[in-house]
Amino acid sequence: MTLKIKTFSNQSNGGNAFYKAVTHPLAAAKAAELLLALRSAGPVAIYDPLGQLDSFAEFFPTDGVDIAGYYVQDVEQIGHVWNGHTAQPVTALKETSCKAIFVAAFDAAKFIDHIRLYTPHGARVLSFDALRLPDAMLSDRRNYLANINFATNFAFFRDGDGQHTRIVTANYWSQYGSASPRVWCYLVNSDGKNIAEWFETLPAANATVVFDSAEIRARFKLPAFTGQLFIHVVGAAGHDVVKYALDTYGDTPDILSCTHDANAWPSNQYAGLPAPTDDETVVLWLQNSHPRPIQSGEVGLNLMGDDTIVRLNKIIPPYGTYKLDIADLLPQARWPRQIEIQAAKNFVRPRYEITTRSNGHTRISHPNVEREDLRPDPRLPELGDVMGKLFILPAPVLPLDRYISHMLPTPMATEQKHLPLQALIYDARGKLAATHKFGNLERSDSVAVTLNDLLAGQKLDGGYGHVELIYDFAAGREADGWMHALFRYHDRISGHAAETSFGAHIFNTVLTYKNEPQSYAGRAPGLSTRLFLRTGPKPYDTMCHLIYPASTPWHAASDTALVLTGMDGKEIAKKTIRIPCGGSMLWRVSEMFTADQIKAAGQHPYVLIRDVTCRLFGYHGLISADKAFSFDHMFGF
Repeated sequence: MTLKIKTFSNQSNGGNAFYKAVTHPLAAAKAAELLLALRSAGPVAIYDPLGQLDSFAEFFPTDGVDIAGYYVQDVEQIGHVWNGHTAQPVTALKETSCKAIFVAAFDAAKFIDHIRLYTPHGARVLSFDALRLPDAMLSDRRNYLANINFATNFAFFRDGDGQHTRIVTANYWSQYGSASPRVWCYLVNSDGKNIAEWFETLPAANATVVFDSAEIRARFKLPAFTGQLFIHVVGAAGHDVVKYALDTYGDTPDILSCTHDANAWPSNQYAGLPAPTDDETVVLWLQNSHPRPIQSGEVGLNLMGDDTIVRLNKIIPPYGTYKLDIADLLPQARWPRQIEIQAAKNFVRPRYEITTRSNGHTRISHPNVEREDLRPDPRLPELGDVMGKLFILPAPVLPLDRYISHMLPTPMATEQKHLPLQALIYDARGKLAATHKFGNLERSDSVAVTLNDLLAGQKLDGGYGHVELIYDFAAGREADGWMHALFRYHDRISGHAAETSFGAHIFNTVLTYKNEPQSYAGRAPGLSTRLFLRTGPKPYDTMCHLIYPASTPWHAASDTALVLTGMDGKEIAKKTIRIPCGGSMLWRVSEMFTADQIKAAGQHPYVLIRDVTCRLFGYHGLISADKAFSFDHMFGF
């Protein structure tokens, strides 16, 4: 039931621009016109030089088109059957009786020129170029399917019933040379209907970019909505990924949560969705990323390690949103069980929202992409001799006197049958305080640990620290590097909770393994830091937990600059901090910068966290006195 589309390739570390080109909201209306033209054109010969017709037809079926024949360029594709038609060499096109030829390609002029010798006289020629966006929306007009032409993403967007959403990012495209980037915004409601559409010119390089649902709702005089904001950066440079922090806030200070950008490419499966406790409701927001309906039965849930899939018998309209209470499909599921989402490539990373019934507090987070292309690597256990800890998943242990910190390892690749894991807890200075061995977990195991309990009452220097989840090759030898976990934090004072999930990386070693330590700009190893810390408006303070993990010994301390950046992208103030290797630092913006500096930074400043000596991993959040807090991992650019 999975859509036959190519989205993201981990081998090339990039997305498939063709998928984005044909599912773009502006292309969807043009596709309907193209199909109408094909159905009225008489017998149509289809020439599919790049093998892209299958993906197109997944979204726009060619029912009703009188097909005279199906032709290909690659001789290895001759004999391939598409929609009941056997592929023939394009050189046989001249023997076809047709009134039109459909060239299934963008930038089709060269393909059309190549087949002029074989084109029946008078035949009309159509192509995917009928779906093109206006030239003014393209960064590279010479290559329509250049990834940079489709710097797009979706965002969960809601405003109503006292709850609002705010997207915050920065204009990082201009620092890569974009002269005058703009953003095309396309807002849809839960029915997938467009309720607002507009362009916004991005501010100066590195300046703050904010989309606030309350402001947008007022600007366009909209009713309450829950849906998606489609964001397309026009004139992008350097990055074709739209990264952002997404805050959920309310009319009252006890409504507060945060998550981050969607992964931008639909996946077959997602994992790490937590089951509820007896006091919780878990809602999965299913948001269709395509211009075709999600059919009944296409999407399903199953308990991790259990092949029994329970299907959702609902139709979700194009770009529509469906609120699924997971208890409707899996009523028996309870924390710490975790759930796989059978998505069939219908949506980018979904969100889930947990409500605690006893106090009404809510929090929002996301599952992660489950890899299908990854297999255990028998070489990994042997690499510890030269690469030390290898893969590390670092996460905060928040101040023990106020917060309770939990960790739940989550299988995140379809071939992971076992996870040999151990957890190492360090204080702020990098001193090892506790070790916990999970053993060789089976795929169906869901073992949550409370990090406070693992410390057995001992104090951490500084009152807080961090945990590192690493492989334990004494317990098992199955490893692929795609190690994930969910981290949940409870505030003893407010009763509020927050959670985040992420995967492991190799940190701070000059040795490389399969593009690790990861670099977002250039070749591995990535040994520097550039993190974006958005700040919250009053009455919220902003907190940040920076962790300095190292797979092998690295510099004794970081040399980290915290640059308070005004909403116009200009530096307001800078402070330098030093984090011990293997340690961490938990801090607040109000503690690092004066009230006058923060005021001078304007309404929506951010802090750029920069270090050229090491790679740090960061978590960020907002805190509302003793009412609520939010927490998630940060992004860099």
